[in-house]
Amino acid sequence: MIKAVLFDLDGTLVDTAPDFVVVLNAQLQAHGKKPIAEQRIRDTVSNGARALTKLAFGGEPGQPHFERMRQELLDRYENEVGKAALFFEGMNAALQVAERHSLPWGIVTNKPRLYTDLLLNRMNLSERCVVSVCPDEVSISKPHPEGLFLAANTLQCAPEHCLYVGDHERDIEAGRAAGMRTVAARYGYIGDKDSVSAWQADHIIDHPADWLPLTGIRP
Repeated sequence: MIKAVLFDLDGTLVDTAPDFVVVLNAQLQAHGKKPIAEQRIRDTVSNGARALTKLAFGGEPGQPHFERMRQELLDRYENEVGKAALFFEGMNAALQVAERHSLPWGIVTNKPRLYTDLLLNRMNLSERCVVSVCPDEVSISKPHPEGLFLAANTLQCAPEHCLYVGDHERDIEAGRAAGMRTVAARYGYIGDKDSVSAWQADHIIDHPADWLPLTGIRP
């Protein structure tokens, strides 16, 4: 029996790529560089600010120019986070059904607390989300299961009664390590080289609302 649902944030619960498209291309323009196609940015978002910085400006983490560009990207993102982001189609309706059935849901993400809270506040999700766990609260981020254990403990729900939905292999690895039922969101930020079936998730879904029937709830 599923008693709670946990989601990865970027690319699973919320389509945050539009924020990064705006921010990264504005940064490129400010430095006299050409914009990057939206799809290339979408394919990189799940790998974080370092990957986006490398995509736009090259270089490697630790190099002074790289770190300056990464920090500038983060500063710009702080001002824009949540302004262009939106639910994946059908996700909000599915969450509303779960809420009507008193099924709690939460978030376990590798997105830092600062940006997670800004996003949740701007999307009016702070009161709806029962728990959110960010890397700030754990000693080891996903794919380690520590964050998932913390979320389950906060919900007072055994991990085996939790469903974890994510769009990256590390999400599925973390969910399996925690003993949760795992769902790979193929609609998310899946790269061309990713073989979702190889992640060994319990379920693979192609639509943002397809996790709901897995809880036993029918819309």
